[in-house]
Amino acid sequence: MRDVAIVAFAQSAHRRRTDELSEVDLLMPVLHEVLGATGLKANEIGFTCSGSADYLAGRAFSFTMALDGVGAHPPISESHVEMDGAWALYEAWVKIQTGEADTALVYSYGKSSPGRVRDVLTRQLDPYYLAPLWPDSVALAALQAQALIDAGDTDEGALAEIGARNRAAAVDNPYAQLTGDVPAGDHLVHPLRTGDCPPIGDGAAAVVLAAGDTARALCERPAWIRGIDHRIEAHSLGVRDLTDSPSAQLAAERAGAFDRPVDTAELHAPFTSQEVVLRKALGLGDEVRVNPSGGALAANPIMAAGLIRLGEAAGLIHRGESDRALAHATSGPCLQQNLVAVLEGESAHE
Repeated sequence: MRDVAIVAFAQSAHRRRTDELSEVDLLMPVLHEVLGATGLKANEIGFTCSGSADYLAGRAFSFTMALDGVGAHPPISESHVEMDGAWALYEAWVKIQTGEADTALVYSYGKSSPGRVRDVLTRQLDPYYLAPLWPDSVALAALQAQALIDAGDTDEGALAEIGARNRAAAVDNPYAQLTGDVPAGDHLVHPLRTGDCPPIGDGAAAVVLAAGDTARALCERPAWIRGIDHRIEAHSLGVRDLTDSPSAQLAAERAGAFDRPVDTAELHAPFTSQEVVLRKALGLGDEVRVNPSGGALAANPIMAAGLIRLGEAAGLIHRGESDRALAHATSGPCLQQNLVAVLEGESAHE
């Protein structure tokens, strides 16, 4: 296995609406920033991979437009996943493992503001039995929250504390959309209140990956990917225990998260109840800093929020604020798909 690291990370300021910006306008400053941090030019990148969703954009093959922001001439080696950018990072990591590239640019973006996200996300449900009922994303998350309350794993007060803690942490995050004292609010779908739910917003993110000595030359303290894995739950919600996430636990196990303790975790938990599930599945105690960036409760640009978790964890390692961090990304209803990566600084590697 080749040693591969995240050597740079950049993201946009996440806003409720960016009507004046196209996806390319949203993305280009982020790409310039992340490449500028490494000194690399686009034609010096071995592989480029992106993550986005046609359903958000409202048109087929929408990612091809975003390539205008990357620059496709001279010809580049490029791929795309119809997923959160965390899965694009996984594909790029695999590409580097094959030896076909030493560097990779990974980016993702999402504009949720043009449509009604709660309705758009029903298109990812089982098309025969569940999607025709049009249960929206908040209603499904509320089912999970109620299951946790019924099991005695949490209560509404504890969920409110999770929301408050995440948004208090986001005060120091200049890119966050919601920060500080955000009220719990009224019930949106019982038992979830508005404060238990993520903000709707637009945003983009990008990272640069590099292998071995190339990573060391590009970054003073690379964030080495010591393990990465992703797993999926059954598609039908009716056959799942919504109070647990065996796929997240298995992904963490395969990524080596349980080999040694982590000091920090960036969890992609758009709803407060999902942090309860993930903490249990990943074995995260009070000694672990969870979401020092504020997490998805502070900014949740769909298709980029998972990649941001990896980037935020890497940034902590770059700055020497963490030695061993866990990063998590999810996609689908009620934590259906989960990706876990373990990142370490150079000192931890030695």
